[in-house]
Amino acid sequence: MLQQSQLQKQSLKILPQQIQMLGIYHLNTVQLEQRIKDELDENPLLEASTDDESFETLQADKDQPQDYQDSEEYQYDDIPDYRLETESYIHSNNINLPIKDTIDFRTNIKQQLINMKLTNAEKDIAEYIIDCIEDNGFLERNLQEIADDISFSQKLFVEEAVIEKILLQIQEFEPLGVGCRNIREFFLKQLNNQKQCPIVKKCTELVNHYYNDLQKRNFEKIYAGLDIDDEEFSILLKHISTLQLNPVSGSQEGLIVKETIIPDFILTVEGEMVMVELYKQKSNLLYINQSLMHTVERKEGRTAEEKAAMQNFKSKLTSAMWFINAIKQREDNMLRIIRTIVKKQKEYFLTGDASYMRPMILKNIADEVNLDISTISRVTCNKYIDTPFGYVLLKNLFTQSIVSEDGLSVSNRVVQIKLKEIIDNEDKEMPYNDQQLVALLEKGGIKIARRTVAKYRELLNIPVGDMRRIWAKAI
Repeated sequence: MLQQSQLQKQSLKILPQQIQMLGIYHLNTVQLEQRIKDELDENPLLEASTDDESFETLQADKDQPQDYQDSEEYQYDDIPDYRLETESYIHSNNINLPIKDTIDFRTNIKQQLINMKLTNAEKDIAEYIIDCIEDNGFLERNLQEIADDISFSQKLFVEEAVIEKILLQIQEFEPLGVGCRNIREFFLKQLNNQKQCPIVKKCTELVNHYYNDLQKRNFEKIYAGLDIDDEEFSILLKHISTLQLNPVSGSQEGLIVKETIIPDFILTVEGEMVMVELYKQKSNLLYINQSLMHTVERKEGRTAEEKAAMQNFKSKLTSAMWFINAIKQREDNMLRIIRTIVKKQKEYFLTGDASYMRPMILKNIADEVNLDISTISRVTCNKYIDTPFGYVLLKNLFTQSIVSEDGLSVSNRVVQIKLKEIIDNEDKEMPYNDQQLVALLEKGGIKIARRTVAKYRELLNIPVGDMRRIWAKAI
């Protein structure tokens, strides 16, 4: 028996192109360049100019008729036919192609020897030491053994003290600690290179004087020697666990790898004016191949194969037009969002002082630019702005607000700064506990709970008051 019923419901459907658009918003400058490169490789109708010349100028050059070339121009071509045939064969068969060269970390270290004032004999000694370093970055050979080898091979008497002096200089090269003789020496090198604070100093003392006891799990001797308890010892071990185990990691393949930040926005300040622009604008460099587009629009296939080919080109044309519009829409929305952010945080960008940072959440920007919160989140994710006082991660500009006693909203970043100032200026022998910090902040017009103070203190990597007193005694 057939029945008919009426149903009303709401459903949300996201088109595939909308999903792609959200993905494009999420890309930073480097990722976007790779995305454009991939699209150029896949779509023959999409092209890009290498400079900032306009589309009209570039297209006019493309559409100009070529000068007439008669047979004489080809007849007296100086390139022999066998050269062209061989080149075509090589490119089509991918044989005898050069292999990409990689720089060994030892070669990189030798290049850094130019910064050392060495005699020719000392330079030879340094290069011999570098060649003795293992692939993991450690020097496992005995220094006396190396001195004897150099003395016999170069017929030059070298003392062990000279070898050690040059080795200590090599250990300061990049990567730091290369040439260390054991993991204990490498740990000490890393700790000495860190900002000296009570935790780092205690870790240095632990590794320097009680490393063997640590290996033998002689904890009581360590507690007595360092004047610490179980909780403090666990903090020290947690910090030591963050150190690298090898001077040269296998993932780096012997190369010095440094993270390079490429900003997405550039901010300039002129007096009281704050201006921000995109680091690189890509939409004005992308265009569609006009000759292929006209062919796609006018030509109709006769056979089934031709019709399939033309249909494929039409889909490529649609995809290319959408991609260009998507990049342009991305750049327009990014500029709207970043200008709204800069407007709200103008005092911070003028001074570079984080205490002037105003509370701001994603919804504030979304309401002002009339975009979805998810779009704001993707545009500000993993993107940097280049300011006169350095690079700033956009996500760090969004902070929650705390209402002060006078009714004004204060950024939680400002609260953290004031909390750190109070702790920095406290009596190191009688540091404040969290409840006292609550009272001091309340005197400054900021009323927050004790658990909030504890959370901010942990975010600032500041230990509790009892621990700070112990560190003060250790200094």
